[in-house]
Amino acid sequence: MHPTDDQHDVALVLAGDTSAFEGIVRRWQSPLINLAYRFTRDRSRAEELAQEAFLRAFRNLSSWRQESAFSTWLFSLATNLYCTELRRIPPLTLPFDDILEPQHPHNLAATLQQRSEDAALHRAVDTLPPKYREVLLLYYFQEMDVPATALALKLPAGTVKARLFRARDILRSKLQPVTPRTPTLRAKETA
Repeated sequence: MHPTDDQHDVALVLAGDTSAFEGIVRRWQSPLINLAYRFTRDRSRAEELAQEAFLRAFRNLSSWRQESAFSTWLFSLATNLYCTELRRIPPLTLPFDDILEPQHPHNLAATLQQRSEDAALHRAVDTLPPKYREVLLLYYFQEMDVPATALALKLPAGTVKARLFRARDILRSKLQPVTPRTPTLRAKETA
């Protein structure tokens, strides 16, 4: 997927060819649903929120300033929608994933330990205050860098870095008593 694909489709939609929006939906549907799922932990609700994000994007397409990537604009719009929706209706509690049977029986203990740590991490992320959770989700789970996260959330880069630091600190303190080997969210190289 190239930025020019988005630019081309946006230009077509703005010129009146609304069918060109289908290309945008095809390219970005999975990433938006995945982002919404990280916020809601409910697949059905995530799909509804992604659909609403696309509707808002379509209605506001002319507001995209091409000085930033289309994906940044779209994720910013979606993140704002998801955060607003979460304030209105909080997410469901994260269920434990089904334990997959390991390929080798001697790996059972390691598999169970990893699943337990992963579940603890997800529960801890879900309990973070929204301002920390949204930064963490975009940075780690959507793999946005600091400038893109800052742009998506309309925050200074320094604020994003500070919130990432604070989120990691909160998670560390929440996870310390739970697991002997705390799953880590390592700081990526921040620009």
